[in-house]
Amino acid sequence: MTTDSGRVLGRTGVPITPLTLGTMNFGRWQEEDESIRIIHAALDAGVTSLDTADVYGQGRSEEIVGRALRGRRDEVFVATKFHGRLGDDPRHAGSSRYWILRAAEDSLRRLGTDHLDLYQAHRPDPRTDLLETLQTLSDLVRQGKIRYYGTSAFPAHRLVEAQWLAEKHGLIAPHTEQLPYSPLVRGAEREVLPVARKYGIGVLSYGPLAAGWLSGKYRLGGGQPESARADLVPGRFDVGLDRNHRKLVAADALAGLAEAHGLSLVDLSVGFALSHPAVSSVIIGPRTQEHLDAYLKAATTELGTEVLDRIDEIVDPGTQFLERDTGQDTPALQPAARRNP
Repeated sequence: MTTDSGRVLGRTGVPITPLTLGTMNFGRWQEEDESIRIIHAALDAGVTSLDTADVYGQGRSEEIVGRALRGRRDEVFVATKFHGRLGDDPRHAGSSRYWILRAAEDSLRRLGTDHLDLYQAHRPDPRTDLLETLQTLSDLVRQGKIRYYGTSAFPAHRLVEAQWLAEKHGLIAPHTEQLPYSPLVRGAEREVLPVARKYGIGVLSYGPLAAGWLSGKYRLGGGQPESARADLVPGRFDVGLDRNHRKLVAADALAGLAEAHGLSLVDLSVGFALSHPAVSSVIIGPRTQEHLDAYLKAATTELGTEVLDRIDEIVDPGTQFLERDTGQDTPALQPAARRNP
């Protein structure tokens, strides 16, 4: 895998590999030594971009990444994120200037670097004026502490607002958006991905296996698969719940489609995400060398029109099964916003 694949990160012009190594598991479900082995194996296989966040393991993921990249920092496009709370202090979270400036310095220290290639707002912050966030991130770019900045799980209207505010106030506009995208989670196709293409926003999609639903373990009549993620949020993965039945049926049909074309379900899922013209790179989260090898193979998959049309028949374009699959709890859909108290 090389950066001469023709893929670039949106309007930045920065070449990027089809896969980006995600590190959410590092320091949480994965020990340091194994995490570093996975990082080195990914780099040796040609992956050149890596995504982490300060909240992953409450800073441990960034520390592990920093140790793994000693002597290899220049090989990697390093992306991290701010917004989630670190510790018990409510001030140590969000997208205010107060927090971003401190969070950026802390991430630089943990990662052992003098700059961040990409700094991302992990989620929208309804308590902070978006203009303040954009001004602060633009300042960090101009100071050389970050090269580019972006967002994650932002709705389309917030992406448009950010572009408009940046133009109006002479700021640097966001360069990227990170979002969930897979054959089972297609809501971004309706508005976010078209907006990203219009403004040249590079998309880093995550969750190509839909949090495990497309791992191949979820099949009709196959029982309840076990996973650490399912233990944390069982309601999203319980195959016995009526609200999950349609997702199970779709996952089973997609597995059958992959088998009919001599592909693994991982091949089908990653190939699907990479086929969208707005997607710059797909974030993967391997926990073992076997997982990494499967993702590397899947990144070479090119799906034909027949297969893509059949995926559309199984899951309608622009749809998803659960609102939570967007990656956030949308404030406008909470009871207080929908109904009079």
